[in-house]
Amino acid sequence: MSSQTPRTNLPTERFRLDGMMVSCGFYGMFFLLTIQAWTALMQQPRLGGKIADHRLALLFYVFITFVLGTISSAVNAKYTEMIWIDLRDTPGGPLVLIEDYMSYRINFIGLATGHIQEWFMQALLVHRCFVIWNWSRWVMVPMITLYVAMIGLSITVLFQAGTNGSYYNNPVELAYICVEVGHTVIYTILVTNRLFVMRGRMKQIMAQYDSGTYGAIALMVIESAALYSVSAIIFIVAFGMQSHGLTTLCFLSIGKIQGIAQLFIIIRVARGRAVTREWSTQETGITTAIAFTGAVSDITEGTDNEQTGKPERDVQLYADSEKAADVSVSVA
Repeated sequence: MSSQTPRTNLPTERFRLDGMMVSCGFYGMFFLLTIQAWTALMQQPRLGGKIADHRLALLFYVFITFVLGTISSAVNAKYTEMIWIDLRDTPGGPLVLIEDYMSYRINFIGLATGHIQEWFMQALLVHRCFVIWNWSRWVMVPMITLYVAMIGLSITVLFQAGTNGSYYNNPVELAYICVEVGHTVIYTILVTNRLFVMRGRMKQIMAQYDSGTYGAIALMVIESAALYSVSAIIFIVAFGMQSHGLTTLCFLSIGKIQGIAQLFIIIRVARGRAVTREWSTQETGITTAIAFTGAVSDITEGTDNEQTGKPERDVQLYADSEKAADVSVSVA
């Protein structure tokens, strides 16, 4: 009778069950943010932002990533059910079913849809980075190279998983996650650096300029990237240490976490509060040119009538992304 006793590893089995419950919680957040992003994209931006040209593309992005994420979550939930109910009499017990994850074709569907979802999400980061950097070639080349390398590794992982059923012991999967995280980190550095440079140049133009917009956008980018990057780094460490339990916990949730981070950006873009191409084009500078025309007067304290007249001035401020701002003041 002892020979029929299944091999057990309670921490790994707990990680699988707990990971599925955590994943369901993240999926709920992903679902709600998807509805919020779709609603925001169907409305006009409150602050006059221009998203009409990309509205259909963003709607397609929200739709396809949600569908892919839903399929992946449904497959993982179904297999979790199979582990403890449908296949509970399998020799070796739940532990064998967890370790031989790719031995069942249903899991290949979940893995493939999860990877394709990540392709779309990384493509969004690439596009946003290009927009903020005004399609600069020295930014485009390394970002596209990393993106193509990531897709190549992803296809290799899927091919190997489909042919020999390997996943937990597949070094290509580790390389794929490392490249994907590196791609996200480089995006974060490039975008935040660009935003802080733009903020500094605007403050050079106008000492009293409120640069909070740039800071808020940079903070949003950092927070969104950190949400995914921290989870992915834990995944990488666990995968490298062959900790199947922690790897499973991260694997079940990481796609939803990345989707949540991306939807924060989508919602901001939909509401017209994100950086657009006009902010960083060389022709218009960091922002659109600002012009003030009219009488300039100082109002003394204590009365509204006493004004010290100043000559009428025409002030024009321009910001150029490649050189310091030129300020020309012509006195009438």
